[in-house]
Amino acid sequence: MDQNGQPILNQHNKAEYEPAHSAEHLLNATMVKMFGCPRSRNAHVERKKSKCDYILDAEPAAEQVAEIEARVNEAISRNLDVTIEFMSREQAAEIVDLTKLPEDASQTLRIVRIGDYDACACIGAHVTNTREIGTFKIISHSYADGIWRLRWKVIQ
Repeated sequence: MDQNGQPILNQHNKAEYEPAHSAEHLLNATMVKMFGCPRSRNAHVERKKSKCDYILDAEPAAEQVAEIEARVNEAISRNLDVTIEFMSREQAAEIVDLTKLPEDASQTLRIVRIGDYDACACIGAHVTNTREIGTFKIISHSYADGIWRLRWKVIQ
Protein backbone atom coordinates (compact mmCIF):
# COMPACT_ATOMS: atom_id res chain seq x y z
CA MET A 1 0.00 0.00 0.00
CA ASP A 2 1.16 3.53 -0.67
CA GLN A 3 0.99 6.37 1.86
CA ASN A 4 -2.68 6.93 0.94
CA GLY A 5 -3.63 3.30 1.56
CA GLN A 6 -3.92 2.47 -2.16
CA PRO A 7 -2.58 -0.85 -3.49
CA ILE A 8 0.74 -0.68 -5.31
CA LEU A 9 0.49 -2.51 -8.62
CA ASN A 10 2.82 -3.18 -11.51
CA GLN A 11 2.84 -0.47 -14.18
CA HIS A 12 0.83 -1.14 -17.32
CA ASN A 13 2.79 -0.57 -20.50
CA LYS A 14 0.11 -0.08 -23.14
CA ALA A 15 -3.09 1.76 -23.87
CA GLU A 16 -5.96 -0.58 -24.64
CA TYR A 17 -9.22 -0.24 -26.48
CA GLU A 18 -11.55 -0.98 -23.58
CA PRO A 19 -14.40 -2.62 -25.56
CA ALA A 20 -12.05 -5.10 -27.27
CA HIS A 21 -10.07 -5.81 -24.12
CA SER A 22 -13.29 -6.50 -22.21
CA ALA A 23 -14.52 -8.74 -25.06
CA GLU A 24 -11.25 -10.66 -24.79
CA HIS A 25 -12.11 -11.48 -21.16
CA LEU A 26 -15.50 -12.82 -22.26
CA LEU A 27 -13.89 -14.81 -25.09
CA ASN A 28 -11.37 -16.34 -22.70
CA ALA A 29 -14.09 -17.30 -20.22
CA THR A 30 -16.12 -18.84 -23.06
CA MET A 31 -13.15 -20.89 -24.27
CA VAL A 32 -12.44 -22.17 -20.75
CA LYS A 33 -16.12 -23.11 -20.28
CA MET A 34 -16.51 -24.79 -23.69
CA PHE A 35 -13.16 -26.53 -24.08
CA GLY A 36 -11.61 -26.68 -20.61
CA CYS A 37 -8.49 -25.06 -22.05
CA PRO A 38 -6.43 -22.33 -20.40
CA ARG A 39 -7.10 -18.68 -21.19
CA SER A 40 -5.38 -17.44 -24.36
CA ARG A 41 -1.72 -18.35 -24.60
CA ASN A 42 -1.00 -15.26 -26.63
CA ALA A 43 -3.23 -12.29 -27.42
CA HIS A 44 -2.97 -9.16 -29.52
CA VAL A 45 -5.98 -6.92 -28.92
CA GLU A 46 -6.53 -3.82 -31.03
CA ARG A 47 -9.33 -1.49 -32.10
CA LYS A 48 -9.53 -2.76 -35.72
CA LYS A 49 -8.97 -6.48 -35.17
CA SER A 50 -7.59 -8.81 -32.55
CA LYS A 51 -6.28 -12.34 -32.25
CA CYS A 52 -5.99 -14.91 -29.49
CA ASP A 53 -4.17 -18.26 -29.48
CA TYR A 54 -5.55 -21.25 -27.58
CA ILE A 55 -3.95 -24.61 -26.86
CA LEU A 56 -6.43 -27.21 -28.09
CA ASP A 57 -6.22 -30.90 -28.99
CA ALA A 58 -8.20 -30.37 -32.19
CA GLU A 59 -9.58 -27.59 -34.35
CA PRO A 60 -13.10 -26.57 -33.30
CA ALA A 61 -15.84 -27.51 -35.76
CA ALA A 62 -17.76 -24.79 -37.59
CA GLU A 63 -20.72 -25.28 -35.21
CA GLN A 64 -18.43 -24.73 -32.22
CA VAL A 65 -16.99 -21.56 -33.76
CA ALA A 66 -20.52 -20.22 -34.25
CA GLU A 67 -21.36 -21.17 -30.66
CA ILE A 68 -18.31 -19.28 -29.33
CA GLU A 69 -19.45 -16.13 -31.13
CA ALA A 70 -23.04 -16.60 -29.91
CA ARG A 71 -22.01 -17.17 -26.29
CA VAL A 72 -19.77 -14.11 -26.19
CA ASN A 73 -22.55 -11.98 -27.69
CA GLU A 74 -25.07 -13.44 -25.25
CA ALA A 75 -22.79 -12.44 -22.35
CA ILE A 76 -22.45 -8.95 -23.83
CA SER A 77 -26.24 -8.65 -24.16
CA ARG A 78 -26.69 -9.40 -20.44
CA ASN A 79 -25.43 -5.88 -19.61
CA LEU A 80 -23.01 -7.22 -17.02
CA ASP A 81 -21.20 -4.78 -14.77
CA VAL A 82 -17.41 -4.83 -14.86
CA THR A 83 -16.03 -4.46 -11.35
CA ILE A 84 -12.56 -4.30 -9.84
CA GLU A 85 -11.36 -5.53 -6.49
CA PHE A 86 -7.94 -5.81 -4.90
CA MET A 87 -6.76 -8.86 -3.00
CA SER A 88 -3.67 -10.79 -2.00
CA ARG A 89 -2.17 -13.39 -4.31
CA GLU A 90 -3.33 -16.08 -1.88
CA GLN A 91 -6.94 -14.87 -2.01
CA ALA A 92 -6.81 -14.48 -5.79
CA ALA A 93 -5.43 -18.00 -6.28
CA GLU A 94 -8.68 -19.36 -4.86
CA ILE A 95 -10.79 -17.79 -7.63
CA VAL A 96 -8.57 -17.16 -10.69
CA ASP A 97 -5.82 -18.94 -12.60
CA LEU A 98 -2.50 -17.29 -11.78
CA THR A 99 -0.25 -19.47 -13.97
CA LYS A 100 0.38 -16.61 -16.44
CA LEU A 101 1.14 -14.09 -13.72
CA PRO A 102 4.57 -12.49 -14.27
CA GLU A 103 7.21 -13.33 -11.67
CA ASP A 104 7.55 -9.66 -10.74
CA ALA A 105 3.80 -9.17 -10.16
CA SER A 106 2.89 -7.32 -7.00
CA GLN A 107 1.62 -9.14 -3.90
CA THR A 108 -1.68 -7.30 -4.21
CA LEU A 109 -3.58 -8.22 -7.37
CA ARG A 110 -6.30 -6.41 -9.25
CA ILE A 111 -9.15 -8.79 -10.05
CA VAL A 112 -11.51 -7.77 -12.83
CA ARG A 113 -14.95 -9.39 -12.74
CA ILE A 114 -17.49 -9.28 -15.55
CA GLY A 115 -20.72 -10.09 -13.75
CA ASP A 116 -20.83 -13.77 -12.91
CA TYR A 117 -19.25 -14.70 -16.27
CA ASP A 118 -15.54 -14.06 -15.70
CA ALA A 119 -12.93 -13.16 -13.11
CA CYS A 120 -9.31 -12.54 -14.02
CA ALA A 121 -6.20 -10.89 -12.63
CA CYS A 122 -5.64 -7.96 -14.97
CA ILE A 123 -4.11 -4.48 -14.89
CA GLY A 124 -5.65 -3.35 -18.20
CA ALA A 125 -8.45 -0.93 -19.07
CA HIS A 126 -12.06 -2.15 -19.36
CA VAL A 127 -15.57 -0.89 -20.01
CA THR A 128 -17.83 -0.42 -16.97
CA ASN A 129 -20.66 -2.54 -18.41
CA THR A 130 -20.78 -5.05 -21.27
CA ARG A 131 -23.38 -2.91 -23.10
CA GLU A 132 -20.40 -0.66 -24.03
CA ILE A 133 -18.66 -3.45 -25.99
CA GLY A 134 -20.77 -3.71 -29.14
CA THR A 135 -20.99 -6.92 -31.18
CA PHE A 136 -18.31 -9.60 -31.08
CA LYS A 137 -17.50 -10.94 -34.56
CA ILE A 138 -15.16 -13.80 -35.46
CA ILE A 139 -13.25 -12.90 -38.62
CA SER A 140 -11.27 -16.10 -39.22
CA HIS A 141 -9.41 -18.91 -37.50
CA SER A 142 -6.67 -21.41 -38.19
CA TYR A 143 -5.18 -24.45 -36.48
CA ALA A 144 -1.60 -25.72 -36.52
CA ASP A 145 0.61 -27.64 -34.08
CA GLY A 146 -2.00 -27.69 -31.29
CA ILE A 147 -2.61 -23.92 -31.43
CA TRP A 148 -5.94 -22.54 -32.55
CA ARG A 149 -5.65 -18.89 -33.61
CA LEU A 150 -8.87 -16.92 -33.54
CA ARG A 151 -9.08 -13.54 -35.29
CA TRP A 152 -11.94 -11.30 -34.16
CA LYS A 153 -13.17 -7.75 -33.70
CA VAL A 154 -15.86 -5.76 -31.95
CA ILE A 155 -18.30 -3.73 -33.99
CA GLN A 156 -19.87 -0.69 -32.37
